[in-house]
Amino acid sequence: MKLNKIGLIAMCAAMSFTSCKGQESKKESKSAKPNIVLLFVDDYGWSDVGYRNNTFNTPNIDQLKKEGLDFNRAYIPTPTCSPSRLSLLTGKESVRLEMSRHIPQEKDFISPEYNVWPKDPVQRPSRNYLPLEEVTYAEKLKEFGYYNYFIGKWHLGHSKHYPINQGFDGEFGTTDHGHPKSYYFPFFKNGDPKEYFKNNKEGDYLTDVLTDNAVNFIKEYDKEQPFMLSFWYYSVHGPSIGRKDLLKKYQDAGLQGKYAHHAAMVEAMDESVGRVRNAIEEKGIADNTVIIVLSDQGGAYTNAPLSGGKKGGNTLGEGGARVPFMIYYPNVTSPNTVSDVPVQSIDLYPTLVEIASGKKCEDKQINGVSLMPLLKGKEIAKRNLYFFRSYEDQYAAVISGDWKLVKYHSGKFQLFNVVEDVSEQNDLIGTDLEIEAQLKNDIANWEKEAVPTY
Repeated sequence: MKLNKIGLIAMCAAMSFTSCKGQESKKESKSAKPNIVLLFVDDYGWSDVGYRNNTFNTPNIDQLKKEGLDFNRAYIPTPTCSPSRLSLLTGKESVRLEMSRHIPQEKDFISPEYNVWPKDPVQRPSRNYLPLEEVTYAEKLKEFGYYNYFIGKWHLGHSKHYPINQGFDGEFGTTDHGHPKSYYFPFFKNGDPKEYFKNNKEGDYLTDVLTDNAVNFIKEYDKEQPFMLSFWYYSVHGPSIGRKDLLKKYQDAGLQGKYAHHAAMVEAMDESVGRVRNAIEEKGIADNTVIIVLSDQGGAYTNAPLSGGKKGGNTLGEGGARVPFMIYYPNVTSPNTVSDVPVQSIDLYPTLVEIASGKKCEDKQINGVSLMPLLKGKEIAKRNLYFFRSYEDQYAAVISGDWKLVKYHSGKFQLFNVVEDVSEQNDLIGTDLEIEAQLKNDIANWEKEAVPTY
């Protein structure tokens, strides 16, 4: 078949258009996957947020709550620094990987693998690092084309076990430390890693330095692939050292001592959340970016009306294990919605997989369940949530719907209806409730299956 000159030009133009259109569709399909920003705050209590407690000024977190889904009953399976991070990364209850406590300083190691806690009544060994063979959400998201960047506190093992060894493409601010010696420069007890903080000077505040890096990452990101930014704050973990410009405001309002510092730290963290969101807006990607805020355990100060907290032997109380948690997923979550379904941080792994892949998470090794149905206004199957830590007499718990059973090494049990009695003041153990026998049996069976014996 012969083509005249005009026909040849038309055919080439059509081929060119089709080719360009195909390339454009391919590019669009890549960018259609949402970016994900996970803001993981340390020791941030359920009550330490402005919309629950006007002691605190958290306009950015309050705004996120208005725009997204707030999980009113969100929990950490082992509410303490290192195990909370392990569970978040792997979707597993940390006790199954033999990590039931935070990773202490090396002087407290009994071997390269394990440590014990002097006051633990059963002297249970706890692992010193997250094993490299464990699959993290970063490794999983990489399979779906994501670029993973990590900022801040790691606390899951020393340099050979850092984020870049667990699926992250880049990292900033990672150290061996569970907390800084000061939030003002110099930050860390044994010296600051030069590659991270070489340009910092006296007067620089750690939360702001990390936030600067997060903002720059978003601003300068130029890859076609979607990204997940994991920003794990050192704040608001102690030492409680508020930013000076914010501290005076709380002292003038009548807050005293370290609690005034704590309130100032919370506001500085909230400012950080706002700066990250502003960077996303300015980048023009706000309509395709999922924002998640979560804490790793309850606060070190009052968690009223909840009982317990980070300290004092009642960390499995609502004030220690229950945390702020919200997700904003544009065009998926409905604005200003609240879920009272009990969920745990292990549920984020399968949720992230479904966000990244657009398909149901089929991973068999995890203990969590996807929260996507809840994000879409639907339901998830009822289940028990289990808790375990190894510092003191109180060591395990189970939540089933409205009910919570707490277990002690000494043989003591407590039973609460945590919906009707959120402060856990009315212990119903021994009152002939059927739920008591059921939960005692459930937790005994779970311990046999999940808790390693030595």
